[in-house]
Amino acid sequence: MRTLRHDLIYMAVFTLVILTMPLWMQPFGAAYPDLLQRFAIYGILAIGFNVLFGMTGYLSFGHAAFLGVGSYAAMWSFKLLTMSAIPALIFGVLVSGIFAAVIGFISLRRSGIYFSILTLAFAQMSYNLAYSVLTPITNGETGLQLSQSDPRVIDAALGVEPTVGLPVPTIFGMDMSGFGGFYFCAVLLILGFFLTLRIDNSPFGMMLRAIKSNQTRMAYTGFNTRPYTMAAFVISGMYAGLAGALLVVTDPLAGAERMQWTASGEVVLMTILGGAGTLLGPLIGATVIKYFENIFSAYHHAKLEDALSFLPDGLQHTMVTVISPFVGEGWHLTLGLIFLVIVIFLPGGLMEGARRIRAAWTRRRQPATADQTTGGLRPAKAE
Repeated sequence: MRTLRHDLIYMAVFTLVILTMPLWMQPFGAAYPDLLQRFAIYGILAIGFNVLFGMTGYLSFGHAAFLGVGSYAAMWSFKLLTMSAIPALIFGVLVSGIFAAVIGFISLRRSGIYFSILTLAFAQMSYNLAYSVLTPITNGETGLQLSQSDPRVIDAALGVEPTVGLPVPTIFGMDMSGFGGFYFCAVLLILGFFLTLRIDNSPFGMMLRAIKSNQTRMAYTGFNTRPYTMAAFVISGMYAGLAGALLVVTDPLAGAERMQWTASGEVVLMTILGGAGTLLGPLIGATVIKYFENIFSAYHHAKLEDALSFLPDGLQHTMVTVISPFVGEGWHLTLGLIFLVIVIFLPGGLMEGARRIRAAWTRRRQPATADQTTGGLRPAKAE
């Protein structure tokens, strides 16, 4: 079992990598603030989902519901209370946690595919309620937006002057757009990652992994697994609510599309692509998918022709014809092919690939180390 000292060293390296993302992401064309914010926000969503799926073994297809609830709760905090991001985040996490407790109380009565179907059903019901039934609360397909006429009672009580245009979320007076918004999301990602690290190294985390390994055997020994699965479900839902609230903090708009089943499927892909059950895997998977969504989808036909303009005309036209189905609006095809290759050759995700490379490197270095130790002498074979 890892010690707290090892976890702190691990976290120091992780923190350095996250906070320097604007520097080392620049060669990949992904160093602009909006995309970095997406990396951090969906990273929070993925590592929270991994607590339920990767550690506990419960596959949920309904996490988009918690993402959407967190967004709506944060937006109502901005409209009714204050434009400060802190109350909005607290409100989003708490409401999502309560919503997750209600859904988990019902869904966790079943396991396996039946649990997955139940969570999918709840997510679709939540989407339809937000889209067409609860329009006074959600504003339907238009989405919930800020307005100058919103009461914001805390800001009014504190004597905050109304802005000329639409108000923007702040934290201690700092605007949440640009790199300020990214670093705020990055700090919450680091804290969220540290929490999952401690969960993984705690007796609670060991119980979750035991449930994933063989829940039936634990039940036969008289161990009640229900409180642990319920806690994992609520924690995971609160992570999703935090991610949804951060989406509103960085871009003040809450829409029902965040609750669609495709959004739930996306976080499943993120986790499997990176490596379910690992700590870094879901974060890597979220980064890869959001990179493809934002970078590859930008390569429309005209931009692709411009990028390949150095080729002869005939070859350029051929290459554009071949590549164009895989970029722009067809970037999902590229992502699907990558996911297909990962599932077939690396069932453990990208983290399994990293482990294989590390193991091969270690095996390659072992003979050289042995030669240095023995002075290059080999033991003589017995006659």
